[in-house]
Amino acid sequence: MASVVDICNSALNLLGASTITQLTEDSKNARLCNQRYEPIRDRTFRSHAWNCLTKRVQLAKDSAAPVVEYANQYTLPTDCLRVLKVHNGTTDSIASDIDYAVEGRKIKTDEGTIFLVYIAKITDPNEYDTYLIEALAASLAADLAYAITNNATLAKNYEATADERLREARFIDATENSLGTVESSEFTDARL
Repeated sequence: MASVVDICNSALNLLGASTITQLTEDSKNARLCNQRYEPIRDRTFRSHAWNCLTKRVQLAKDSAAPVVEYANQYTLPTDCLRVLKVHNGTTDSIASDIDYAVEGRKIKTDEGTIFLVYIAKITDPNEYDTYLIEALAASLAADLAYAITNNATLAKNYEATADERLREARFIDATENSLGTVESSEFTDARL
């Protein structure tokens, strides 16, 4: 059973720092983890189309239409961190491609029915892939390194380690899909 505290303690262990028992305890390490965990988690989640975080839903059309350009708008789910695909539900990939715009928490389109594939903000670490947990811990360690160690060189080294862990996690995650749906590769990641 993984927990947020376990992920934070993995990051602190990487730094050789004292571990914590809860995010709300009165210690520097707990305060830093409490402040930085969620932003690091959400940034990591948005960085890739993680299989363990992907959800598919049909959206309900809003009663109010956009002012101009599109006929309909749909509200994104509250747990949506990143839109991966919007389509009309047909199996023909060419016919399912639609014109849309993501504006704030709305999708605007002329389509009367749309389906959404997205990265969800899942907060239970037990739902995460093992590689994703390791990448989160390494990213958190890199983010906290200077604040905890006061050593810029060490902090830079942890950034490189975090990048490598994230690259490895993305690769493992992407290779679980069929060849037609691989979301990430070294080539596409290099363009980011």
